[in-house]
Amino acid sequence: MNSAILQRGEKIHVLHRRQIDSEPHRHFVGVVDEYDGGVVRMTGHLYVVDKSTFQFVRRPELRTRIVSVVSGEIIVNVLPPQVALEKIVYKLEGAAVRVTDGTEWHLDLSEVGWK
Repeated sequence: MNSAILQRGEKIHVLHRRQIDSEPHRHFVGVVDEYDGGVVRMTGHLYVVDKSTFQFVRRPELRTRIVSVVSGEIIVNVLPPQVALEKIVYKLEGAAVRVTDGTEWHLDLSEVGWK
């Protein structure tokens, strides 16, 4: 039995914690390539806030990142297997941010400020 907290192939949504208010919001949506000892290698897309429209925008290039899950610098949300990563969009729902792939599934990010 594999006891890793993250499994290869799992879909994840990663929030990078901002250290100061002027730092841009950065999220990463992708797939776990490897996980070992609190470090994850993941491949996917970076989402950042466009400061002129205050909307999350997906960067077009596919990226592979290696980050520490135990550093306290990121928050990892494990997404359901059926989520279509290529269709992920961010929507403003009242004062909250909602991540969705256009289906009934969504992830509310109420604790994350939009602007």
